[in-house]
Order: sequence, then structure tokens, then C-alpha cells
Amino acid sequence: MPAQRLSVVVTRRLPEPVETRMKELFDVELNEADRKLSREELVEAMRRADVLVPCVTDDIDQAMLARAGDRLKLIANYGAGIDHLDVQTARQRGILVSNTPGVVTEDTADMTIALILAVTRRIPEGLAMMQAGQWQGWAPTAFMGGRIGGRRLGILGMGRIGQAVARRARVFGMQVHYHNRRRLRPEIEEELEATYWDSLDQMVSRMDVISINCPHTPSTFHLMNARRLKLMKPDAVIVNTSRGEVIDENALTRMLRAGEIAGAGLDVFEHGHEINPRLRELHNVVLLPHMGSATVEGRVEMGEKVIINIKTFADGHRPPDLVVPAML
Repeated sequence: MPAQRLSVVVTRRLPEPVETRMKELFDVELNEADRKLSREELVEAMRRADVLVPCVTDDIDQAMLARAGDRLKLIANYGAGIDHLDVQTARQRGILVSNTPGVVTEDTADMTIALILAVTRRIPEGLAMMQAGQWQGWAPTAFMGGRIGGRRLGILGMGRIGQAVARRARVFGMQVHYHNRRRLRPEIEEELEATYWDSLDQMVSRMDVISINCPHTPSTFHLMNARRLKLMKPDAVIVNTSRGEVIDENALTRMLRAGEIAGAGLDVFEHGHEINPRLRELHNVVLLPHMGSATVEGRVEMGEKVIINIKTFADGHRPPDLVVPAML
């Protein structure tokens, strides 16, 4: 007699090949409307599922896990970031948590460089003029930005994505500097031609471009606060493709409006999709809707990792991408 298939609830629509494969392997419930589930709907989903597949927009806290019941055994997160999940409480309740690390590295690094170029070369301003039909022809002093070759890039967070950004930046002729919880091994520093700064304050004050590539944890919340943002050079720019909470968004908005920072490129925001309207008004800011990992290839690979984690768990083994509290 065949083993009973796991009940899997997926909170958002996933790429079609991923959903098709899930339906072949599991008793899967899909979110056909692709609507963000409420807290109560997430709790109900956890009560009726063996496995929940949430994503970054699904905040699952201690109170919700306390109401989840006893059926849920695995939260197979669709994405690498797990700051929206209370992993500690989940593990205490006997619920395993897995994620999808490494998949979005190259895509996010590409987007980081794209934002650096967009801000420094004023690409959105030119695009807006063209779309408005206002361009009167080429002029010697129109839309002058700055070249990125020779500029100092300070990378905050030198994990997989930070290192991928560094490799790309070197190709563009940028000088790579970084601050990290732990210094990289000498051979990696040499390969990346990267200079380590023990003091984040000193690095920030000397860079032309700051790239945020660290995760959001209690220790990185508002790591770029008002005091640290004020250390930046007036002609410097900051880009963030990691987590919005790392930057004090209100302080950044004030400084951009006052011309104390030259520009910013943001793919993530402190309060999710609720963006400070004053930030949206600024011409020296490039805002994107969390597109860093939005490639067909990347999103399918993320789904494949989720499936592998669930299948491995169903076979009685430890999911290969198991998240443990000690990793946080």
C-alpha cells in the first residue's frame, strides 16, 4: 500500500514548473488568487498542513506558532531570508525550518550593479524624460552623471552575495572595500582585491558607494542609522538589495532631500511595500519593487530547492537546507 502523501500548503503562486512538480509529489494546496494571506489564514493553513511553504511576505511569529496545532512538521521557506519566521519557537515546537540559500546570489549581485549604474548615471531621469516625450535632443551638459570606474565601493556584508558584487565591481574598475562580522580568508581577499575595514564608521566615511548586502538580524537593524548615514560623503550613494530594515529609511529620506547624500538605489524597504511618500518624490533615488531575485531561472531553482527539502523530509531524512537557531 503506497505511503500517504504529505499535505503541503503554498502561500503564494510559484513558477508553473514548480507547482506542477509539487502536484505530482504531494497533496498540495495552491494559492490560485496569489493573494497575501492574513494572520488568521496562515494559522489555519498551518493547522491543516504537514508542510507550509511561505515566502518573505508571510510574517510567522511566536503567537501564530502557538496556535498552529500539532500537525505541522516542516516550514519549507521559499527564499533564503528567514527573518520573517520565528525559527527558535518553531524548533521548540518540533517544527523544522528550511530555506533556499545560494540560489539568488548571482541575480541579486547583478541587480546591485544595475542600481549603482542607474543612480550614478541618472538612468531613470533620462527614461522619464523620454517617456514623457520631452527630449529636445542631445546637449553637452544634459544628464551628466559620474563614471563608476575608480570609485571606492564599500560592501556591508561579505557573504555569498557581497562577494559576487565584489567580483562584478572589479570588472567595472571599482576599488572594493568591505566590512563583515568576520574577516575573509586571505586568499579570498586576494582574489577579490578587497580591503577589510574593522571599523564600519571609518569605511562608511571614505566610500563613494555603499552596498548593503547583509541579512536583517537584531544586530543589523538600523545598522545604517542617522549617525552613520551622516558619516557618508555628500557625493556618495547608497544601494540596498538585502533587507530594508538595515537602513533607517526616514533618516535616509531626510538626508537625500537635504542633499547630504547624492543618491540611493533601493530594492527593499523598511516597511515592506509601504514606502515613505517623500522618498518616492525624489529624483536622485531609484526605487524597485523587490526585484533582486526576480529571474525565471532563479525563481525556478528556489522552487526546486523547496521540493528537495520537502522530499528529503518525507523520506525520513534531514532537509539539506535545514535552518538551526545557531545559524542566526
